[in-house]
Amino acid sequence: MPSAAILEVRGLTKRFGGLTAVSSLGFEVREGEILGMIGPNGAGKSTTFNLIAGTYAATQGEVRFAGEQILGLPPHRIAARGVMRTFQHNRPFGGMPVIDNVLVGAHTRFASGLWAVVGGRALREETQRRKRAAELIEFVGLGELPHADVATLSFGQGRLLEIARALAGEPRLLLFDEPAAGLTLAECERLAGIIRGIAARGIAVLLIEHDMHFLLPLAQRVAVLNFGVKIADGLPEQIRNHPAVLEAYLGSHAAA
Repeated sequence: MPSAAILEVRGLTKRFGGLTAVSSLGFEVREGEILGMIGPNGAGKSTTFNLIAGTYAATQGEVRFAGEQILGLPPHRIAARGVMRTFQHNRPFGGMPVIDNVLVGAHTRFASGLWAVVGGRALREETQRRKRAAELIEFVGLGELPHADVATLSFGQGRLLEIARALAGEPRLLLFDEPAAGLTLAECERLAGIIRGIAARGIAVLLIEHDMHFLLPLAQRVAVLNFGVKIADGLPEQIRNHPAVLEAYLGSHAAA
């Protein structure tokens, strides 16, 4: 029996002046599911992420998370409800070790306040949170680097730190914005295993990615956008040879 939908998007539209970046978009993501979202540059993928995360205000439509309308809420309140995200570019907090960077991701979960924990003034919670942060650092494969300065991390390690920090927020839905960009083949394989492990914990995953070789074996379902409109939605094997998808990526002549 399919799991319940944790995210429901209906009629989502965003206009920037006379430009419609997303138009009447609808889809859902179930608990423990990996939904891939693909499309050419300018298709509206990142705009969709920013609408769900509260970075942009929608022109119209609704986004329901765990049955609750979240459109219009500020990003920190959406994060507190269990929607976390990573970004296309690594964004570590410089001058802090890896473990403190991960602790920052749990800021919506602290009963004592983030800086009270990081500064050592809330010892019991600090001990619990640091233990959890260490577990997440181990989970993403940085177990030997909890006290390393983030400036010493490679690009690929920085991407893993982003994931650990997002997981520290105890998400029920995790948004990945092109996580494989800039990674080597070995790093991509490692990343795919981590994302599968996240979904296996019951966390829903919504994944934007340009690398079809990375996304199609990973996603359980795929939604395709083009010029802000969803043109296809289905299993990866259905999407791979879908005429509208081939036309969007390759042009009508090549698709034919």
